[in-house]
This record gives sequence, C-alpha cells and structure tokens, in this order.
Amino acid sequence: MGFQTWISRSISSSKQAQKLLLLLRRSSSPTLRNPYISKSLYPKQKPTVATEASAFSWPLLPLAVAASAGAVAFLDLRRDPAACDSGLDERGSGGRVGGKDSTEFVFGGSQKEVPLELIDELKAVCETNMTLDFDERYFHGKPQNSFHKVVNVPNVVVFPRSEDEVSKIVLSCNKHKIPIVPYGGATSIEGHTLAPQGGVCIDMSLMNAIKQLHVEDMDVVVESGIGWIELNEYLKPYGLFFPLDPGPGATIGGMCATRCSGSLAVRYGTMRDNVINLKIVLANGDVVKTGSRARKSAAGYDLARLMIGSEGTLGIITEVTLRLQKLPQHSVVAMCNFQTIKDAANVAIATMQSGIQVSRVELLDEVQIKAINIANGKNLPEVPTLMFEFIGTEAYSREQTLIVQKIVSEHDGSDFVFVEEPEAKKELWKIRKEALWACFAMQPDSEAMITDVCVPLSRLAECISRSKQLLDASSLVCLVIAHAGDGNFHTVILFDPNNEDERREAERLNHFMVHTALEMEGTCTGEHGVGTGKMKYLEKELGIEALRTMKRIKVALDPNNIMNPGKLIPPHVCF
Repeated sequence: MGFQTWISRSISSSKQAQKLLLLLRRSSSPTLRNPYISKSLYPKQKPTVATEASAFSWPLLPLAVAASAGAVAFLDLRRDPAACDSGLDERGSGGRVGGKDSTEFVFGGSQKEVPLELIDELKAVCETNMTLDFDERYFHGKPQNSFHKVVNVPNVVVFPRSEDEVSKIVLSCNKHKIPIVPYGGATSIEGHTLAPQGGVCIDMSLMNAIKQLHVEDMDVVVESGIGWIELNEYLKPYGLFFPLDPGPGATIGGMCATRCSGSLAVRYGTMRDNVINLKIVLANGDVVKTGSRARKSAAGYDLARLMIGSEGTLGIITEVTLRLQKLPQHSVVAMCNFQTIKDAANVAIATMQSGIQVSRVELLDEVQIKAINIANGKNLPEVPTLMFEFIGTEAYSREQTLIVQKIVSEHDGSDFVFVEEPEAKKELWKIRKEALWACFAMQPDSEAMITDVCVPLSRLAECISRSKQLLDASSLVCLVIAHAGDGNFHTVILFDPNNEDERREAERLNHFMVHTALEMEGTCTGEHGVGTGKMKYLEKELGIEALRTMKRIKVALDPNNIMNPGKLIPPHVCF
C-alpha cells in the first residue's frame, strides 16, 4: 500500500491531517521544519533564548506518524501553534516530559524573549511590585516541595494588587504572546509552577483580602492569595471554618487550581464541593464570574467546575466564594495499631461501610511512624497505625468512637486509645500534618517522589498491600500515608537527587503504583493535580478523546497558549 493511501485512511477524519496530506503531495523540500521546536532540551550553559528550528527527515516520517497518538502529532504548527504544545521540546511522545511512558523529570523548553515594550507595560501596571532580580526569579521558578526540575526560570515576577491589575497584565502578555505562570503558596508537588518557556510569573500573594463574610449564609468571599490557615483563624471567632486542610502554606486560589482536598474530604468533600462561585481572568484579559452566591444553581454551563482543577491553564482565579461549616461542638480523636497494613486498610473500609460519619480516617505505615519518632522524639509503636476523628455532640462522638473500637477489635487491631482534651487532640493531628517533613529526618539530604493514587474504597486494602510488597523489597526508603476513608494514599519515596539509579528506582515504584491503581479503576492523582508529573498517565486513565476535548477547550479559551503552558494536557495530544 502506498504511503499516501495508508496515511489517508489512518487520519482522514482530521481536518488538520488533511493539511498534512496537502503538504506531503505538494512539497518538494527534503525536510519539514517546525519553527516552534527547540534544538536542545538540556543546555549545559546558563539558559539563553533557544533557537527555534528542528528538522525531521522524510524517511522517518511514516514511523513518527505511526507512533503518535491518533497520527496527528505532525500538524502544520506554524498555522496553528496552539493545536500542539509546539513551544516545548519534541523528542517523541516517550521522550519529553509528560509524554507517554516518559521518565524525564527535567522540564525543558525554548525560552521566549520578553520584549522591553512588555516590561514597560508591566511597570506601568505594577509600579514597584515587580522584579527582574535573578534570585527572586530563580526562587519562583524552582519548586519548593517537588523533585521536578526545569531548565528555564521566569523572565519577570509581578505582584498584582487587584483583579484589574491581573487583567491588564494578562492582556499585555497575550498581546506579546508571552507565557504566564500563576503562583500561589508554592506547596504543589507536581511542577505546577515551573516556567519551561520563561515568561511572566504572576505571584498572587498581595491579593489576600477577605472581602465579605456572610455569617447567616455561611459563606465567605476572598481574594485568591489568602491561605486557608489564615482564613480559618479569621473565621474562628464566628464559630465557622473552611473544612479543607491541605499542606500548610496552601492558598485558596492554588487549592482551586489543583482541585485539592485533604484529610477532611471524607466528611466535607473536595474543593469542587466547597466552592460556590469564582471570578477568573481569561487569556484575553476578560474577567468572568462563574455564578451567584446561591447554594445551588442550574443556570448554564458549570464554569466554576471547569476552572477548578484547570491548574492555571485556562485562566487566573482572582476571587472565590466559599461554602463554610460550623465548628464542631465536640470531637474525639482515636488511634489504634495493627500488625499489617492490609488489616488497617480493611478497618478503614469497614468503618466507612458501617455508615459512621467520621471526619477523618488517616493511615500511616510502620516506616512513617518510625520517621515521626525520629523527627519528634516520640516513642510510638512502629507498626501500621490508623487515626480517626469523630465529631458532633459529646454523646454522639463517643458513641461513634465505641462502635469503631468494636470494628477494630474484630480486625485484630490493638492499643485503641482516644482523647478529647483540645491540646491532646491538637498534638496528635500535628504529628499527621507534619508527616512529610518527618520523612526527611530519616534521610535529610534526600528528595521525595510522592505518589497520589486513589482507588474505589473496596479496592484500597488490595492496592496498598500490593504496593507495600514492592516498596518493602526496594532499596529505597518508602513511607505510606493514606486518607483511607476515601481510598486515597500517598507513598513518599526518598532518593538521592544526584544518584540516577535511585531516581529511576523511585520512578519504577511510582509507575507500578499508578498502573496498579488504574487497573483497579482508580486515578493517578486524587488531590495533588497533574502538573508536569502526572501528564504521562492521563491517556491510559481518561482516553485520548477526553484529552482531545480538553485540548479543544484550552485552544478555544487560550489560542496563544500563554496560560501555564506545558501543564496538565500531555504534549502529544493534538486535534
């Protein structure tokens, strides 16, 4: 079969592919040049503006087309640069960061030169609230809690003070086609704030106001730069709180962007369940309001849910209306031990199936308990451990505690203890909230690769026990922490960042756990988001048509691909 006939049958349904056929028929050039692809992914010298030319040999084209998803990776990018992530280095879907089966963790891209005209426009908007200082740019371009790396850093960092300033900044960047990276609390761990093409980092920390509190309606309107801990300190005198509790330092805008949750999600849901309304600046500078303050609405598309979890790729969140909860009248915190992690997971499952409305069910393996002992000078039994929190009236909380104590005894649990005094409860949960930092007490010079799989609740015990067998056999130190009540668990894999063998072993373990979860109809990320680290798993989890739909939405809202490019949507996805 002739090549032109073969490719025609393979991709004739794509209008963009028809452009490729015309190119094949009419071109007499021996090479096909793509002006959006960088020559080098890992420059040895300090990054400069990369050249933007790369050639593909005609004899290799059939192989490349056959290997690409849907045979559409070689579209005419000069005509539609947004159709693929053409500003990123292309070394085949398996080679570049986020491509299928990628094992790379250094994110490269062609640095875009920021024109002086744009710098002047930014100065006119931000005045002194911007910087070109290299140390500041490097700090914003390097993840604070992630092993992911990037070649480039932002060209400039701006600190807007209002929604209007954000709109003007975005409008200028869109006019000059310069990438934007939104920046919140920098607590994300999947490379969300990396700047692979440089550009403008928009730090939202100055937009941290509480604009309106409606005590009677139990909602609050805040700017996106406020942290959840600071918000709850403000709400406490009113007897209210915001029930999501991710890592310390996380901001409300970033929590929306990654669709985060935390230990209380088993009772109160995730970020998508606790946001009533958003205001977002789109790539063209327009400010969009997604809804009203009503607790429910059937008016139009649910734009708020589209933006929650979009990771800054569709717009910048500037204002959030949040659903609040009453502070619990009473609570009890319980802890118990098990001989195996499977027994502990089975108790979590049995507790949820019993109908008890727990507010937290957290699982820590024996290695994590050992790390806590080392970091905090504790003497806890180094065995798999479950922690519970029960809330309600004093009588109801104690009743729940006794029911769970019975479930624990039926699954060979031991040392069941519970506390009700405020300081004792605070001390127990402090141990859990600082678990990640305790991990580094075991190996202070290590970096952590953290998994985030989530499976249907009934499969949790099997998924954890299968993963644990592999982890225990590894030469690396691996610790397991789980939000066991909703099937979400993390493995903290410690490795030497200067040891390539250790990094690849960490990647092997991560890969195994993700694919195990996907085989169980689970997800590669329950709460941390995709960023750059999880892109390579999305096609297996969601399917190529879902990813193409996401790509169409992205191109429709951000045709110049300036909004946090290179994140969330895998680079091989085109349409």
